[in-house]
Amino acid sequence: MSRYAILFPGQGSQHVGMGADVFAAYPDLLGAVADEIVGWPMEPLVGQGPIEELTRTEHAQPTLYGVAYALWIALAEALPMPPAAAAGHSLGEYTALAASSVLSYEDGLRLVAERGRAMADAAASGEPSGMAALIGADVELAEAVAANRRDDGGRLWVANVNAPTQIVLAGSKPDIEWICEHARELGIRRAMPLAVAGGFHSPFMAPAAARLGTALDATRFSPASFPVYANTTARPVESPRRQLAEQLVQPVRFADSIRQMFDDGISTFIHVGPGDVTAGLAKRTVPEATVHVVSELGDISAVANGVFIQ
Repeated sequence: MSRYAILFPGQGSQHVGMGADVFAAYPDLLGAVADEIVGWPMEPLVGQGPIEELTRTEHAQPTLYGVAYALWIALAEALPMPPAAAAGHSLGEYTALAASSVLSYEDGLRLVAERGRAMADAAASGEPSGMAALIGADVELAEAVAANRRDDGGRLWVANVNAPTQIVLAGSKPDIEWICEHARELGIRRAMPLAVAGGFHSPFMAPAAARLGTALDATRFSPASFPVYANTTARPVESPRRQLAEQLVQPVRFADSIRQMFDDGISTFIHVGPGDVTAGLAKRTVPEATVHVVSELGDISAVANGVFIQ
């Protein structure tokens, strides 16, 4: 069998109807206990919407975490050996840590629920901020543009390095408008504003990081059963309590994590969760890798029956 890593998606992968099969198969994970932890009924919102409510930061994060984790439990039961590593995109890092037993499922859900509320509150109560995706720019150009804008008094940072040429900036509303207007003259093919509540993974989330830190301090962390590569360092997590708080105000270097896992001898990646975003990012980052998707229970048999078993 090839050494493989599991990848968990972040906010933005949610859609109405996601995980209907896992809600039915895992009521112990996604039923009354989960509803009590998050403080609202998850299954009706996920199953019926509306999408505007499901997309709210405080709703999208717990539901994605729960659905992806349940899919992982089903996949793990079907595989003959554990993964060599895991990573998650932003929110997905919590799912990866729960999959690796660093967090219990319930503690992870509590943290994710608080994280979502804290991020939403920081975005609503602070300086108006947002994010923009850059088309046709590498990380060096993006870092230079953001740094030059800050030197001129602006507030703009690299927030996500998703793939070698898929970069996201976070900044104040005026700075996001500026980059979208002036992208081409800066050597960027295009910059598109994203439909998000605020400037995530940047200093705009400092209030959320402080609030999340209190919840992290009250959480028990256990040794990892397999390495989880951190968003902030692209290396195995060493201090989950510290690194999860830092993740809110530092860039998600997902492409670096994928590349490092590949360099460490992992050649197969399995996206586990709604959609297929992390699979696409892995393929763009290391085109020579083998990539699979488990987004519903019906996908598991093909993977378990030898798609990546050599």
